[in-house]
Amino acid sequence: MRRPSALHLILLPLSAVMVTPLVWMLLVSISTQAESRRFPPGLPSGIEWENYLAAMRDAPLGSWLGNSLVVSVVCVAGNLLLCSLAGYAFARISFIGSKVAFVLMLATLMVPFQIVMLPLLIMMRSLGLVDTLGALIAPNLATAFGVFLMRQFFTTLPRELEEAARIDGASRLRTLLQVLLPLMRPTLATLAVLTFLQTWNDFLWPLIAVQSPDVMTVQLGLQSFQGAHTTNWPKLMAGTVLSQLPVLLVFFFAQRFFVRSVAAAGIK
Repeated sequence: MRRPSALHLILLPLSAVMVTPLVWMLLVSISTQAESRRFPPGLPSGIEWENYLAAMRDAPLGSWLGNSLVVSVVCVAGNLLLCSLAGYAFARISFIGSKVAFVLMLATLMVPFQIVMLPLLIMMRSLGLVDTLGALIAPNLATAFGVFLMRQFFTTLPRELEEAARIDGASRLRTLLQVLLPLMRPTLATLAVLTFLQTWNDFLWPLIAVQSPDVMTVQLGLQSFQGAHTTNWPKLMAGTVLSQLPVLLVFFFAQRFFVRSVAAAGIK
């Protein structure tokens, strides 16, 4: 058993600070409206499960969760496919302007989204995708960060693996799919989780791109729980807890891939 070190004296208080908002959110979700406004906050007198039932009854929370799930899963699949192909091309295929194209792609990471959201909205409108799930999916099918991440890990793999596969008669695409990508499962899992978290928790772009309640994502739909003059905080927090359960589950089952990915990058 590993003995506690001095570093734990720093990590434990920091962990408590990070967990406090989640605990407060959970406590408010099972409190009454009066208890949620109490300051300083305290433990609720009882468990109000009615808040969760009210959150699902008073709003199409299930539909919003389904929309978020569809958008997130499709974006994850698109990033795994397109970013793998682009990252492999930048890492292994020499073509005219490849370095310039890669630098220009990385430069887009320094451009704030608030600058490009209006041109992006005009593009989506010209394609007829505004107020549809397609407007939320199309801009996130591939990201510059995903291409960069895949390209960096492709460069760490020895070229001898590809040369051996090519000698055996495998095409470049077959080499990528059957030889290289299986070796990069931790990286693929990391990209999948990061893409899922970003897409699931996105609020600004859905706020601009969709208006109909039928195509709202859960983060945008929760805004309807807030009124102009008053807010039912227990119901809002109950909906927030339900919206964060898929994120917590994804991170819980995928955290070991983060460790493997970081360890592999450090060793290489």
